[in-house]
Amino acid sequence: MEFVHKSVLLNETIASLAIRPDGIYVDGTLGGAGHSLEIVKRLNESGRLIGIDRDGAAIKAAGERLADAGERVSIVRGNYADMPSIVRSLGYDKVDGILLDLGVSSYQLDTADRGFSYMHDAPLDMRMDQREARTAGDIVNEASERELFRMIRDYGEDRFAQNIAKHIVEYRQKKRIETTGELVGIIEASIPMKFRKQGGHPAKRTFQALRIELNGELTALTDTLDQMIDLLDNKGRLSIITFHSLEDRIVKSAFRRNENPCTCPPDFPVCVCGKKSKGRVITRKPILPSDKEMEENPRSKSAKLRVFERRDQGEGWRDMITRGEG
Repeated sequence: MEFVHKSVLLNETIASLAIRPDGIYVDGTLGGAGHSLEIVKRLNESGRLIGIDRDGAAIKAAGERLADAGERVSIVRGNYADMPSIVRSLGYDKVDGILLDLGVSSYQLDTADRGFSYMHDAPLDMRMDQREARTAGDIVNEASERELFRMIRDYGEDRFAQNIAKHIVEYRQKKRIETTGELVGIIEASIPMKFRKQGGHPAKRTFQALRIELNGELTALTDTLDQMIDLLDNKGRLSIITFHSLEDRIVKSAFRRNENPCTCPPDFPVCVCGKKSKGRVITRKPILPSDKEMEENPRSKSAKLRVFERRDQGEGWRDMITRGEG
């Protein structure tokens, strides 16, 4: 199957990066290179793009689509959580922009045997990096009822998490749960009939929870955001597209903390903690898809774009954040 993925908020994201022709940019979730292709178009011979992705199919597709860019592009199969070391290994200390388009690609969802979709009956896989040994099937069949409840509640935000976890454990005592279809049936049986058609497909939240748990998605995001901001050169920008509230809250919180890191009590007349702002949040409210985009690409409906701009203090630049604000 050809790697097809329609880039969400494409024009808005490219504009948010404020691309310099001779700049160095990192696409930490390269995918099918939709965003990266537009970045490269705006670079001159001195500009560079570093593309990172865990998915072998994405790496192959992106390599083909970016082939004409030659040495202006470096493609690395890896996790964006390792971005600082990847960038340094390529000889760069700072970059001018970073993009993350989080979530699952259309290719991953539509390729049945990847096991990401509750719409196709396939092996329970869900690995973003198929070099990894552990699959979603391993979690479903080996995690305790308490662990399953915790991940479905926390990562899926499903109010029926306890009942779903209970039914999974009861079912697997009879036989191993092998396929997405089996799991969907268990989930549907765990949810009262009157609630099954509310809020989308009944398995959506559990599948999201398993995918997040398996691939360490929230951990990677939480642990790497500050490092990515530190990797930016002065006036460099970090643009992140999220697709659910868990990701968005992490990004929003990290951006605010880096803008206004002061931990002094609000009644202190001056800051004594010594923590300095690293820049400013460009998007006070997230940028959302247009009605036209949501109509043409329904998968964009939950997307939110937030942008942070790095600013080095000095050179006559005053602190942009006053204590007590933000």
